[in-house]
Amino acid sequence: MQKSNHKKPSLETTTLWDFPTQNYGDKPHGDNKFNGVTPAFIIWNLIQRYTKEGDLVVDPMCGSGTTIDVCKEENRKVIGYDIAPRRKDIIKNDARKIPLEDNSTDFVFIDSPYSDNIKYSDDSKCIGKLSCEKEEFFVALDAVVKEIHRILKPAKAMAWLIGDQCKQKKFIPVGFRLYEMLTRYFVPIDLVCISRHNQTSNTPIWHERAKMYNFYLRGFKYLLIMKKVQ
Repeated sequence: MQKSNHKKPSLETTTLWDFPTQNYGDKPHGDNKFNGVTPAFIIWNLIQRYTKEGDLVVDPMCGSGTTIDVCKEENRKVIGYDIAPRRKDIIKNDARKIPLEDNSTDFVFIDSPYSDNIKYSDDSKCIGKLSCEKEEFFVALDAVVKEIHRILKPAKAMAWLIGDQCKQKKFIPVGFRLYEMLTRYFVPIDLVCISRHNQTSNTPIWHERAKMYNFYLRGFKYLLIMKKVQ
């Protein structure tokens, strides 16, 4: 594989990452019109730190393929799965049962639903159809965590991008719940806050509502970075 000549991002050095756009360079990485698309900068930074050329990167919820596009440019092997594939190079699969051998993967990245607030697909098995207000949502996430732990090689890293929910003044700390879940299987490396841009609620009317009705708009997501020890 040949590396493109497009301008690369800078390697982040703090635990606050702020990317005003989804993409970098002159080529698309995923589809910025896809609901819940991952900023390509995040994946680029992670694979620079936790992988080398030729390593296998797996994304169990690949969405519009951002992980695939970034990894191919950086000479990483990559497999992208999704319950509702949008491209031919994404394999249809439920993240709760990943079709890979134990201890076979060098790095896992996942940007999962954090409730049922976004329509990702019509598939009845989509975790994004489960509300984080119900325990079945966290049972589903735990099944994904176990699969990531199973396929990851010892001493290798994984990263999970997740947000919280505040709906009708009811706050659900999804990120905290997931962090506690992950620490049953992994050792924490770090926690990064990702500033959120281009949200549908980032408009003057929503900011006025937040002041009037005394609630906060979601301004960041968690990037939970963990390591498998056994």
